[in-house]
Amino acid sequence: MRLQELYPLLRCLADGEFHSGQILAETFGLTRAAIWKQIQALNEVPGIHIQSVRGRGYRLQQAIQLLDHGRISARLPEGAPLRLELLPETASTNDWLRQHADPEVNSGHACLAEYQSAGRGRRGRHWVCAFGSNIYLSLAWRFDLAMADLAGLSLAVGVSVARVLEAHGLQGHGLKWPNDIYLDGKKLGGILVEASGEMQGPALAIIGVGINLRLEQAAAAAIDQPWTDMASALTRPVDRNHLCGDLLAGLLDTCTQFQNLGLSHFLHEWKAYDIYLGQQVELRLGSQVIPGIYRGLDDRGGLLLETSGEQRSWYAGEVSLRGGADQ
Repeated sequence: MRLQELYPLLRCLADGEFHSGQILAETFGLTRAAIWKQIQALNEVPGIHIQSVRGRGYRLQQAIQLLDHGRISARLPEGAPLRLELLPETASTNDWLRQHADPEVNSGHACLAEYQSAGRGRRGRHWVCAFGSNIYLSLAWRFDLAMADLAGLSLAVGVSVARVLEAHGLQGHGLKWPNDIYLDGKKLGGILVEASGEMQGPALAIIGVGINLRLEQAAAAAIDQPWTDMASALTRPVDRNHLCGDLLAGLLDTCTQFQNLGLSHFLHEWKAYDIYLGQQVELRLGSQVIPGIYRGLDDRGGLLLETSGEQRSWYAGEVSLRGGADQ
């Protein structure tokens, strides 16, 4: 049974209160046995745990704040050039936009999902997902720029995301070149920018942002690096819809600024969030490991690595603290 078909029942249970099986059956015009089958199907979705108590009915072990179009849109600037889609489930929000966004679009087209069945990060890595507890967001934006000029877009997006997280009470987080958000040495989120178009422009960029808000240990068992979530760092829960709206508003502003001002407009602020500046690191290019001192970014967004007293810019690879756990 597809999650899309189960979503109406889940919306009813989202408050975390008990709901009688009989009342649910009457509400949806089904038999109690059919409701029970839907409950069993929902319990197979990562991140959803529904209790069944005789005489009381069904309830979620923990209430879920489902995505709400009105509450998200209310955080956007008035007249914001954005078409917004909310999806109960998709393989990948980036892939969904690639299939549905108009390549000639002159405004933004965004989608958010409650759950991704095949989310991915940089270099095709699997992105672990749980239903309704994190942020899976993508924005398609058309730039009147050459493809090469979009090389630093993920850095500008990182600055935008870091700003918004700070506005929502997070402290001590930072950015790891080229596209990760870290907190206390652990990965909190990631950015994936995929571009297509003419070499000399225009180009369509699909910007994906994933952030861990509340990630269960069971769901995170497949993550192969140290991770964290916002629930572990904050004393009160984040309003998921407000955060989604603010992230989108920030991305819209960032795309406009990047179009008009380029990457240089964001580099000073990136430096303030840079978690590895001045430290001994290793840059991995396939099987090659290059040790050196990380000296920040050049004006094109390349990593500056000092080796044997000389600096060189690198535009690909994975960087980690030398001997660190985030390799």
